[in-house]
Amino acid sequence: MSTVQTEAPAAAQQGANPANWGEGEAAAGKSGTSQFVTFTIGDDQYGVDIMAVREIKGWSEITHLPKQPEYVRGVLNLRGVMVPIIDLRCRFGQGLTEATAMNVVIIVQIEQRLVGLLGDTVSDIVSVDVGQIQAVPRVAQSTRIDFLAGLVTIEGAMIALIDLPNLLAMQAEDADSSSAPATHKN
Repeated sequence: MSTVQTEAPAAAQQGANPANWGEGEAAAGKSGTSQFVTFTIGDDQYGVDIMAVREIKGWSEITHLPKQPEYVRGVLNLRGVMVPIIDLRCRFGQGLTEATAMNVVIIVQIEQRLVGLLGDTVSDIVSVDVGQIQAVPRVAQSTRIDFLAGLVTIEGAMIALIDLPNLLAMQAEDADSSSAPATHKN
């Protein structure tokens, strides 16, 4: 039985990986490091597992879909595959991104699905010792915390690591609740 608990600091220290980054390698003891693509949203830095990243592209026009949560900006046709675009700033409760040609879309694979993450800029690729990843403090309830798998400090900058499977699972739950059929009595 495998359960993910991002609240326990011991999970990161023991090599257990809430976001499944480097899970096989860390568990086998082959490697204690993982790589992340880092990007910014405003003044905040975030990271996603480099193994989940399929492509990074500039912002382009997308097709809006009706009855979607506000943070689902629409879909992008990526070589015949319809990829939903998630506005992370909106998803984290900070309002809609005023998307311009300067913004980026990071295409990630979550299980068998491609999803685009709208961010401001891509910063770097960083290598992190899995033991340096700290649990997200649970001081107060916050929508933003639900999507984070851990925190790491690199050269004085804090990087919040996004829990991609949780981000997608939460999206599915929100979409289900917003598109639930209404019952009518005649």
